[in-house]
Amino acid sequence: MAWEKHLKELPSLQWMHLAVVACGNRLEETLIMLKSAVLFSYRKLKFHIFAEDSLKPEFEKKLREWPSSYTKKFDYNLYPIAFSVGNAQEWKKLFKPCAAQRLFLPVILKDVDSLLYVDTDVLFLRPIDDIWRFLKEFNSTQLAAMAPEHEIPKIGWYSRFARHPYYGTTGVNSGVMLMNLTRIRNTQFKNSMIPAGLMWEEMLYPLYQKYKNYITWGDQDLLNIIFYFNPECLYVFPCQWNYRPDHCMYGSNCKGAEEEGISVLHGNRGVYHDDKQPTFKALYEVIRDFPFEDNLFQSLYYPLQSKFLDTVHTLCGRIPQVFLKQIEKTMKKVYENRVIVHMGANYRY
Repeated sequence: MAWEKHLKELPSLQWMHLAVVACGNRLEETLIMLKSAVLFSYRKLKFHIFAEDSLKPEFEKKLREWPSSYTKKFDYNLYPIAFSVGNAQEWKKLFKPCAAQRLFLPVILKDVDSLLYVDTDVLFLRPIDDIWRFLKEFNSTQLAAMAPEHEIPKIGWYSRFARHPYYGTTGVNSGVMLMNLTRIRNTQFKNSMIPAGLMWEEMLYPLYQKYKNYITWGDQDLLNIIFYFNPECLYVFPCQWNYRPDHCMYGSNCKGAEEEGISVLHGNRGVYHDDKQPTFKALYEVIRDFPFEDNLFQSLYYPLQSKFLDTVHTLCGRIPQVFLKQIEKTMKKVYENRVIVHMGANYRY
C-alpha cells in the first residue's frame, strides 16, 4: 500500500512509545485512542498497554482485527497492573482505577528512553510525531511535559481548592504527559520530606503517605506536588495539546486552540458517553465508526461536520472551527502524502 511505502521512505525511523492504562470498562475508549494514533502518525509506534488480566484477551483480539496496512505501523506489549513500592491496593484505588500506574512507568519500562503517556479518554487529531518533537525542545533540566490544568486562575480548580502544593498558578493536568524516562530515573528530586534529594521510585510512597489526606485527583496531585518542588524539571506545552471541556464549556479560553485548532482532545468528565458535551462525543463517535480503509474526508470529516450542526446549542459547539481546523489540516497532509508516494511509485516505473 502507498502508506506502507511512505513509511519505509521516512528517515530515522526510531519508535515513538505510547503508554496507556486500562481498567474496568475502558477497553473501547483505549482502542479508539490507539486508533486515532495509528490513523494520523507517520513513524512507527510502540504501544505499552497496562491492563487488568480480564481485558488482555480482548485487546489482543481487537488489535488483530485491524487491517494489515495499519498493524504494520505499530507493535504493542501488554503488561499487568503492578506497583513496585507501597501498598498495591492503595495505589490501585487512588482516584480512578489503576491510574496511579503511570507513576511507575519509569521503573517498569527500564529499556525505554522516552514515552508519551495518555489517559484512555484522549484522541489524537494530528500525528503523534508532532507532540514527540517537544522532547527536542527540553532544556538540560526538563524531563517531562504537561499542559496547564486551567488557563484562568480565578476559575481553576487548584487555585481555588487545593490543600497541597501545586505547579505554577493553575497546576498541570497529567492526562497527556510526555516523559524522558532516562532523565527521570537518573534525577534526584527535591522534596518536603528530607533535606536531601530522592530518586523517583524511593520518593513515591513517602510522598503519598504525607499528602494522602489532602489530595483529590490522586496521582495528578502527586505529580503537581513533585513539580512544585522541582519546577525546573517541567516543560509546559500549550492547552491545544490537552484540550478538555473546561476550555470551552464556560466560554472559549484556550487561545492556542483558537489559533491552531485542537491537537489532542481529552474527553474527561465522561463526555464521550453522555450528552453534556455533544461536540466531544461527536468526535469520539466518528473516529470509532470510521472504517480503516475508507476515504478520510468522506467517511470521517464530512460526517463530523454534519454532527457538529447538532451541537450549536452548546458553548463548545459554537466554535466548530476550533475542533475542525487541525484535523482537517492533518487529513489533507495524509492525503497529500499518499498521492505523492503513489505518483512517485508510478514515476519510477
